[in-house]
Amino acid sequence: MRVIFMGTPDFSVPVLDALVDAGYEIAAVYCQPPRPAGRGKKDRPTPVHARAEALGLVVRHPVSLKGAEAQAEFAALNADVAVVVAYGLILPQAVLDAPKHGCLNIHASLLPRWRGAAPIHRAIMAGDAETGVCIMQMEAGLDTGPVLLREATEITARDTTAILHDRLSAMGARLIVEALDRLGDLTPEPQPDEGVTYASKIDKAEAAIDWTRPAEEIDRQIRGLSPFPGAWTTAEGTRIKLLMSELAAGQGTPGTLLDDRITVACGDGAVRLLSLQRAGKAAQDAETFLRGMSLPRGLILGES
Repeated sequence: MRVIFMGTPDFSVPVLDALVDAGYEIAAVYCQPPRPAGRGKKDRPTPVHARAEALGLVVRHPVSLKGAEAQAEFAALNADVAVVVAYGLILPQAVLDAPKHGCLNIHASLLPRWRGAAPIHRAIMAGDAETGVCIMQMEAGLDTGPVLLREATEITARDTTAILHDRLSAMGARLIVEALDRLGDLTPEPQPDEGVTYASKIDKAEAAIDWTRPAEEIDRQIRGLSPFPGAWTTAEGTRIKLLMSELAAGQGTPGTLLDDRITVACGDGAVRLLSLQRAGKAAQDAETFLRGMSLPRGLILGES
């Protein structure tokens, strides 16, 4: 089977590897163009771009697929199917229709819940008990196409977006190989109209901790925004990124440190901070962090 692969970030790389390992012919790899990054602001290829070049695959990174020339180049690849995972560009109908079996998308949620840009973050922040991966036949609407395969996984109290990201990426890689192997036998299931939610892109303004909120919500905010953009608070004017937490016993004025283990009172209940990071420094566990910065009992976080 001749496959066009379309993806950009780290999440997509295991999928590309799985397709290559399974022996599929990769006609071309499409990804976002290199963009300035790092201190020198030099153009840096995306993770998929770098991996595809290492595998000796043809890489294309058009700025848009809306033009007739780009669409003709895509169609000329004569692909049986396109596999799309976190590509980052809207696919016009001409592109969706070009491969013999159309375009299959790997989406990191249990559709129709969390259509859109940030399904992993939103599932954790909403307190969902589970999430998963769907292999979907793409159509013009936003993640509206019929589902070929789906698999669920529990969201635990120890899951961050980073942890869930890696688990779902591996799941998607395995499922897409199964879907391609069974392509002629799978029956597309239309998504129900009930239960539709949208996972809007994460706004950095969502990252500031409001300690008056319930502990369960703050814990999910911290884990859902870890590692990026990272929930944050301040301690005596110093900004601290919070990367891992757990629910803890305790009550007090919201934002108050209740003990010497960085347990923080919330509007209802408390959370214990397990992983923290100051600007310019690496993330540290709580014990290591306290060796470099004092956070005494009674200090109120978030005060300006």
